[in-house]
Amino acid sequence: MLKQFSSVIEYGEMIVNTIVDGPNIAFGETLSGTVYIDGEEGEELIDQIEIELLKRAELVDITIKMPIQEDVIAKYSVEMVSALKSKETWMIPFEMVPDERWEIKSAKEILILRTTVYLKSDVYIQDEDGITYS
Repeated sequence: MLKQFSSVIEYGEMIVNTIVDGPNIAFGETLSGTVYIDGEEGEELIDQIEIELLKRAELVDITIKMPIQEDVIAKYSVEMVSALKSKETWMIPFEMVPDERWEIKSAKEILILRTTVYLKSDVYIQDEDGITYS
């Protein structure tokens, strides 16, 4: 059974849903998807949408205070200067091309796709889910 990717952000009346075409990426394939932004009866001013691919590793050394290490290995960003109005839906397609940094080298490493929405009011909201690359 294939893993499903789920990233939904809700802020007031705004819903940001990141849909990945296929969260299980094989060698030679491209990670692609669309960010859908729905606004109902509200106006939020969006400054920027950012999609980041992170490699996250759990550290097992108990003497280290930080239990997780994260490295950004790919990034897609869109600046927006428009108000999201009632009943309006935006669709923002994105694509990321894998390279050698996407390879998982230990059982403690995972790939995470994080969506961050930056609002003009200096608020940011985010959600993330895992993907696989083999």
